[in-house]
Amino acid sequence: MTVRIAINGYGRIGRCFLRALMGSPLRERFSVVAINEPSELESMAYLTRFDSTHGCFPGSVEVGDGGLRINGAEIPVFHASAPDGVDWRALDVDLLIEASGRYARRDELERFLRAGCRRLLLSHPGHSAADVDKTVVFGHNEGLITGDERIVSAASCTTNAIVPVLALLDAAYGIDHTLMTTLHSVMNDQPLIDGYHHADLHRTRSAMQSMIPVATGLARGVERLLPELAGRVETKAIRVPVVNVSAIDLVATLQRPTTVEAVNALLRTAAEGQGSGRMAYTAAPHASIDFNHSPHSAIVDGGQTQMSGAHLLNLLVWFDNEWGFANRMLDVAACWADRTAVAGAARTR
Repeated sequence: MTVRIAINGYGRIGRCFLRALMGSPLRERFSVVAINEPSELESMAYLTRFDSTHGCFPGSVEVGDGGLRINGAEIPVFHASAPDGVDWRALDVDLLIEASGRYARRDELERFLRAGCRRLLLSHPGHSAADVDKTVVFGHNEGLITGDERIVSAASCTTNAIVPVLALLDAAYGIDHTLMTTLHSVMNDQPLIDGYHHADLHRTRSAMQSMIPVATGLARGVERLLPELAGRVETKAIRVPVVNVSAIDLVATLQRPTTVEAVNALLRTAAEGQGSGRMAYTAAPHASIDFNHSPHSAIVDGGQTQMSGAHLLNLLVWFDNEWGFANRMLDVAACWADRTAVAGAARTR
């Protein structure tokens, strides 16, 4: 059965999700039946065709009659400004990808459901754990999905990058405390030149001239997914003037002694085994641009692994914060659709 998908918010992640789907075998199973985005159709078509970060779309994109025509398929486009501004029920939407980033509270998200969406997948964390039915990092806890959920969060790009790594380290050595610094590429909530546009004064500064400290909820996100580390995780973030690809510099004190070689062997084995396709490992001398358009959630840079003594570990983990995360959202969508089909079949027996 074809799963009918709609996308709410057609910015960086919304467009990457559509590109990832169109390039995946899942395009035979999933059908995009609507997009809701305030921008004009001509701009949407243009930015689907041409992307400064990920290149030209490998197919056809045209402005259709009230929507986009992508690879010959007509996708209606709406320009509603509220969750219930589109009649999702009339569109028979099985799964809505909420990629606008505007809605994170349960009362806001349920407006999509009341307007007819059967299920809602967020490209960002819920405001609190209770605002969503599950928060899922694919490759870590997708086994918790039952198919009965209505609202699921795919967490964040940073959480997807670091949670599987932390889980491996904690299982192998035990983590006493960890401090992580995210070196994140610029985002569209920053100006190109200084300007009065944000309550956070850091974000009034030119994105392309400085490295800029910003607030981050990564510690809270990690603790939702690894509650055993609650109270032992601290994080900070610095925006750096590159357009894509980010990194996490992780420092952890371990309960059991280890070596650089042992840690690298653990992470390399995981990347080649159960984490294959989601985690990668390299020891080559890399720069961030090497990981542009990588579909992995995390690439461990073994050449940068360090130990101070036998218990203080330092790791560097790269990730494409757009393409890698969009691919994990697609994985969550496919897993959820599978579990929903199984749950539905069980109820009809």
